[in-house]
Amino acid sequence: MNYLPQLLFIALLGGMAYVIYQRFSLIIQTIRLARPVELHDQPSERFKRMALLAFGQKKMFSKPIVGFFHFLIYIGFVLINIEVLEILLDGILGTHRLFAPFLGSFYMGLLNFFEILAAGVFVACVFFFLRRGVFRIGRLQASNHQELAGFPVKDAYQILLIEVVLMGALWTMNGADAVLQTRGVEHYLPVGSFVISGSLMPLFETFSTGSLVLLERGAWWFHIAGILAFALYVTYSKHLHIFFAFPSAYFSILESSAKMSAMPSVTHEVKLMLGQPVEEQAASAAKFGAKDVMDLTWKNALDAYSCTECGRCTEQCPANQTGRALSPRKIMMDTRDRLEEVGGILKANKGTFVEDGKSLFDRISAEELRACTSCQACVEACPMELSPLSIILEMRRFQIMELSDAPGAWNAMFANVETNQSPWKFNPADRLNWAKE
Repeated sequence: MNYLPQLLFIALLGGMAYVIYQRFSLIIQTIRLARPVELHDQPSERFKRMALLAFGQKKMFSKPIVGFFHFLIYIGFVLINIEVLEILLDGILGTHRLFAPFLGSFYMGLLNFFEILAAGVFVACVFFFLRRGVFRIGRLQASNHQELAGFPVKDAYQILLIEVVLMGALWTMNGADAVLQTRGVEHYLPVGSFVISGSLMPLFETFSTGSLVLLERGAWWFHIAGILAFALYVTYSKHLHIFFAFPSAYFSILESSAKMSAMPSVTHEVKLMLGQPVEEQAASAAKFGAKDVMDLTWKNALDAYSCTECGRCTEQCPANQTGRALSPRKIMMDTRDRLEEVGGILKANKGTFVEDGKSLFDRISAEELRACTSCQACVEACPMELSPLSIILEMRRFQIMELSDAPGAWNAMFANVETNQSPWKFNPADRLNWAKE
């Protein structure tokens, strides 16, 4: 028996698994550089949010047609990978259609179901390609949004192309397999043809047996190698949300998104002024706001990696609609890009971060931060309820409280709030004069 194909497959599988593991380890190590935050309370509510937002894609259906086609891709991706389990075992054990003898007629139904799902994925990919390339939906065009220029647009098209090609490889593999079954070729169990790939059989009937074996084996190797390469590629892509959407939904902030968290250092000082008991605070915690990704929480970092770049946040942002520089999607993308930059430093220095003199402020301008009205439209619009606003708030706090960089009108307002308990300059005792008589 020739064990070379098995050995090659095991080497490929082991090598790719190691590289993917290393990549995910680096991403998690980078996220852990950020500030800790405790998000483990109410597990039942968290599982419910994960089921609705990540698995059920509840908020995607605010745009029903898009939601339907996105769900087709998602459910196809999840369920078709059950067949990948058989392919992996076949590759390791040197078998072919390992599950067929055990599942009997159910195997035929299951594979037909997978092929129909693959057709759904194919149609959905064509639909999304048309939206981007033909109908040119505004929020998806680099000409309208500078943050999409370059890799983000290429990434979107590449993913769609990869998925279409992988579905084609699956049908080619099954169609060639079905013809080889009818010719009684050893190794090809007689399980019958399938609903989609069966239509390719007349074409493959014209092939010689040797050519068909080569085609089937080539499609088999291409399909599984493509899936492994895809799994690695998505760790550099916006499609990392395929994996991170679930933890991001689970570790959601369960309080109202309209609630702005207080700064512990400020709360500490206020309690001291009021003579209230306080816990001793470390000197390092006295920093106001966030200058770099390490000053954000790990949830902010996880959100940045989970962003799908769909642009619904930017589409709903009133500041963006009125021509301001702010794009909430860009805030998330810039944060992720900085995290990737920090990850590169970690990798180069064997897990140790070495200051490079850069920060988030090299990517996100003061004009963008000041344009935000804190209206929460971006959070409400996001299918995963990610929060660009929390990143903006932390950076704006650093900008104002550490850098003293605020417009004169803002400083006047701050002074009025401090002295008059309102944004306006009048005696606090006069605040209720309007209600007299």
